[in-house]
Amino acid sequence: MSKNFIGLDKEKTVKLADALNDLLSNYQIFYMNVRGYHWNIKGESFFELHDKFEELYDDLLLKVDEVAERVLTLGHRPAHSYSTYIKHSEVPEQKDVADGKTAVGNIVDSFAKLIGKQRELLNLAGEAEDEGTVALMSDYISQQEKTVWMYRSYLGH
Repeated sequence: MSKNFIGLDKEKTVKLADALNDLLSNYQIFYMNVRGYHWNIKGESFFELHDKFEELYDDLLLKVDEVAERVLTLGHRPAHSYSTYIKHSEVPEQKDVADGKTAVGNIVDSFAKLIGKQRELLNLAGEAEDEGTVALMSDYISQQEKTVWMYRSYLGH
């Protein structure tokens, strides 16, 4: 078994980096969707949702950077083109969404995809004894579960 410069199995870090790049693609598309919701929101919940969407896209941008830097920490290259993001993202690109409930529904659906991917990464990182990725995914999951609950409550679910 060959180890990389931070003491992790090189073969396992390839799988981790691939999974993190997949997650990065989903985060980037989700981020752009939420920017669009922020810019285009209309209606009686405008002020509330405009601020909420800004808060969310600021958080997503931080996570994009953290995920990309984790790929680098593992000794690999983060994906960095929108053609790659579109090709690999399970979060669908959204255009011209101005209705608050539609936007929030899309956000809930996107978080479901992200949380699922992060749970898979949590298991993969555990098997690779990669505590850094485990900690990152664990933090994201616990934070996002609460966020999903709040957005679902907005929708009346």
